[in-house]
Amino acid sequence: MPKVVTGKAAPLPLANVDTDMIMPKRFLITITREGLADGTFADLRFDEAGKQRRDFILNKKPWSQATILIVGDNFGCGSSREHAVWGMRQLGIEACIGTGFAGIFFDNARKNALALPVVSAEDRDALLQLAGTENGIEMSIDIEHRNITAGDITLPFQMDDATQAALIRGGDETLDTLKYAEAIRAFETKLSDSMRVSVLK
Repeated sequence: MPKVVTGKAAPLPLANVDTDMIMPKRFLITITREGLADGTFADLRFDEAGKQRRDFILNKKPWSQATILIVGDNFGCGSSREHAVWGMRQLGIEACIGTGFAGIFFDNARKNALALPVVSAEDRDALLQLAGTENGIEMSIDIEHRNITAGDITLPFQMDDATQAALIRGGDETLDTLKYAEAIRAFETKLSDSMRVSVLK
């Protein structure tokens, strides 16, 4: 992920948007990460006949090409399905700005390079208002310096050091473990030898 995420921001002020709303369970039949963009926010984006709902923000210009969402409280609550984050990334969403995010959703986002800057309710509401203007607005999220620029304003956001580092270098816990591969192999060899000696005794 680049150190600065820049793009059109769309307002999505709904509170308690859960992972089933982000990725309905009927789209979880795939065993790969492919083809999940269509399922993302499917019940909000499409009606029962599969036609776009004209009143949904991501179906309207200029927000149809948004890469940043300004979201309501407790975004990403519900089940642990990682498909929700996979789908958002496939849809082109690179960041969600909100007042807080459900824990498992937050961890899944970090692993999949979806930035989740946390701001105060006051700042979030100000960004919602800017994003909802007639022509929309471009926002820049500076991951390294932890601030958001929208028009003439710059606001700070919270992000823990581990998440910041993971987003900047594009790593996660699994990749981090590979740095210790040699030490892990040495430990496994030592443990195996120790167990063999114990058996022989």
